[in-house]
Amino acid sequence: MEEIKHYFEQHFGITSPDWDVFSSKLSQHCFPKKSVLLSQGETENHLSFISKGIVRQYVPLEDGEITFGFAFRGSFISAYDSFISRTPSNYVVETITETVLWQLTYDDLQEVYKTSQIGDRIGRKASEELFLKKSKRELSLLLDTAEERYLKLFTERPELIREIPLKYVASYIGVTPQALSRIRKRIS
Repeated sequence: MEEIKHYFEQHFGITSPDWDVFSSKLSQHCFPKKSVLLSQGETENHLSFISKGIVRQYVPLEDGEITFGFAFRGSFISAYDSFISRTPSNYVVETITETVLWQLTYDDLQEVYKTSQIGDRIGRKASEELFLKKSKRELSLLLDTAEERYLKLFTERPELIREIPLKYVASYIGVTPQALSRIRKRIS
């Protein structure tokens, strides 16, 4: 819990009373790799902070799946559209590696909003972070080549290239695994 407390002190200057309210609502959960955190058709009930691990978001299709998001240690993860609208998710949220999450339920977040001075800032920061991730992804799909998307992904987190299966990376940048192999050969 010290890691998440440090994050909130650094980003929000959270006071001890506000931390007490917020932390009383958090629960830690450990998941093995390949754990489904949210299935398609379920309503998201958690806003999670990743203390350890990598999580991906993907749309299952009849003939495969499309990975459209990764989240890493020190960031928030949620099927946020489902979380805020209280409607079923169109996609799956799954761990790629062994993952430790600090989770807050929807109802508990509403309580934090009501009972702490920092609640609104925490909710805003989480939603801004998730929105910026989504916006960056959309712009990258419109403006960047597959090779540029590949390079950007691992410029941000170069140590993770060994931890994400290449089939997920290929799906994320919008190419086949064979095309990704050619991209990797060109840039190595």
